[in-house]
Order: sequence, then C-alpha cells, then structure tokens
Amino acid sequence: MERNFRVRGGEIDLICRQGGVLVFVEVRLRSRNDFGGAGASITATKRRRLIMAARHYLARRGGDVDCRFDCILMSGLSEESI
Repeated sequence: MERNFRVRGGEIDLICRQGGVLVFVEVRLRSRNDFGGAGASITATKRRRLIMAARHYLARRGGDVDCRFDCILMSGLSEESI
C-alpha cells in the first residue's frame, strides 16, 4: 500500500495488507554481522519510532483495524541478488 511512510521522528519501510490485517514492515540489511546482524539493529529506540509512525498512519488513514509488525532481516547480498 505504501513505501517509506515518513513522519517526524519515524519511518515505516512498507505498509501492506494481508486480508483484513494491516502489516507494518521493517526491512533490515547488514552486510556484516560484526555488531549482531540485522535483527540486533532493531533497538528499543527503533521500535518506539516504528510504533509512533504506525500510530500516526492509523490516525490519518487506518481507523480501527487489526495490525501487526513484521521484520524482514537479511545478511549480505550475493552477486545474484543485485
């Protein structure tokens, strides 16, 4: 439904719908795992910003709908992916 939804202080990479559920998606790519990889990069601060941005989206457009948060975590890219 949307890509890179931005509000002051937060951003959601993708907003999708699966059936009657609104899905807020965070996409993380890390080329190296030196600092814990893609999953570890979603800190408490990042989670707060995602929730805040989702609340703004719902207040503007969503109304009273079921929603969830998904994360797509990737480590590195192969030459075939590019």
